Amino acid sequence: MDATRDPRTLRIAGVDEAGRGPLAGPVVVAAVVFAPGRTPVNGLDDSKQLNAARREQLYDRIVERALAWHIEFVEVEEIDRINIFQATMAGMARAIAGVAHCADIARIDGNSLPRRLPCPAEAWIGGDARDRTIMAASILAKVARDRHMLALHARWPQYGFDEHKGYSTPAHLAALTAHGPCEQHRRSFAPVRAAAGLCAQEADDLMMMAGSAAASPILIV
Repeated sequence: MDATRDPRTLRIAGVDEAGRGPLAGPVVVAAVVFAPGRTPVNGLDDSKQLNAARREQLYDRIVERALAWHIEFVEVEEIDRINIFQATMAGMARAIAGVAHCADIARIDGNSLPRRLPCPAEAWIGGDARDRTIMAASILAKVARDRHMLALHARWPQYGFDEHKGYSTPAHLAALTAHGPCEQHRRSFAPVRAAAGLCAQEADDLMMMAGSAAASPILIV
């Protein structure tokens, strides 16, 4: 990036994620680039400050009016393999790569930068409340992840993914205890490991009981 260039002419790739904290489902990262100047979407805000209906409306406007946008899903297998922080960094790098052809700089919500990015980058703490491109990215990431969790709910309705989106609510923890984890639960997260261990112990107990019953003598009178 040319250090002498007017910052007002820069094409900024705003980057944000949704889903670092949940016990289930992917972490989703989005990158959005608008043309320099006035942002062509009104009403942008941190996705957490908007209701679901408003986020859906803004999602359509963002993808229609952005110079480029990319949404990256980092699946549970990768999260469990390299940990949630590294998985989020990897997702951010891939999201930025998806818009790098028209971005001069990436602006990332948070205090950490991924390695080996295809363009210069800066981390903005609280960026989803300060920068409109990051706000747009936060909306794309949140809507894309919520839609995905609704699809997972259709497959595993017993967990209530449509309500809590995988976060550790009391209802979700109760469902984990009752049913054990499914393949979309993050085994690297302690509550999921605990639920998996509990279910494994219950299964062992049932097998032992079945074995004892089979070994018991039958009394014929």
